[in-house]
Amino acid sequence: MKILAIESAQSTVSVAAAEEDAAGVRRVLGEYTVNGTKDHSQTLLPAVDLLTERLGLELSELDAVAVSGGPGSFTGLRIGSATAKALAYSLGIPVVHIPTPDLMAYGICGADGVICPLMDARNRRVFTGLYRNRATFEVLEPAFACGIAELAELLNARGERVVFTGDGIGAARELLEETLTVEHVFMPAHMAFPRASAAAVLALDCVRDGKTVSAAAEVPDYLRASQAEREFEKRTGMTVEEAARKARDGE
Repeated sequence: MKILAIESAQSTVSVAAAEEDAAGVRRVLGEYTVNGTKDHSQTLLPAVDLLTERLGLELSELDAVAVSGGPGSFTGLRIGSATAKALAYSLGIPVVHIPTPDLMAYGICGADGVICPLMDARNRRVFTGLYRNRATFEVLEPAFACGIAELAELLNARGERVVFTGDGIGAARELLEETLTVEHVFMPAHMAFPRASAAAVLALDCVRDGKTVSAAAEVPDYLRASQAEREFEKRTGMTVEEAARKARDGE
């Protein structure tokens, strides 16, 4: 089984391929990662081409395409989702939707304590989730958005050691240091950004367990309204969905 994985939910563009042979042995075949880029639309497809060319990997060999499904940057998520959907549709294979905090936590294997990925959601808020990744990978709290101070209260209440990862560390670290009472550690820079290789290996389990979706069904998880939607709600007093319903009902 061969998987191609895409990560473009944040400032990182990462593409990786992984395989599992008949004996159950797994390998990361290769990975291309550029951190801090803002031109995902110009970087992602060339990254796919470069990786597959260097590996001598034909797209027809793929059994599924995995995509970092959010939350994250609206633009980055849409580009990643559109790319995964196009590849899966053209190849007739399924998509594996991996929540972005899941793949970030999956990359921190053997951590002592609760893993807490941090993604900057601005205005002193973060996208996060809570995980354990020792003998097995456990999702304790699936992806959610909250204030940094609220997250600190939640972690203090759990009373466990916390391992932070993610490029949201820079925005959240000062306030967390001021408010956390539990033991905690922040992953260093080389371990604190999302990598498609983690998504690719995690996707092998998902395919085996039947946790896939069709290309048509793949939708990013934004966990918040876009800026345009928030401005619309502020101006009209209703959500876009409410406005659409009223229009359908002729109200």
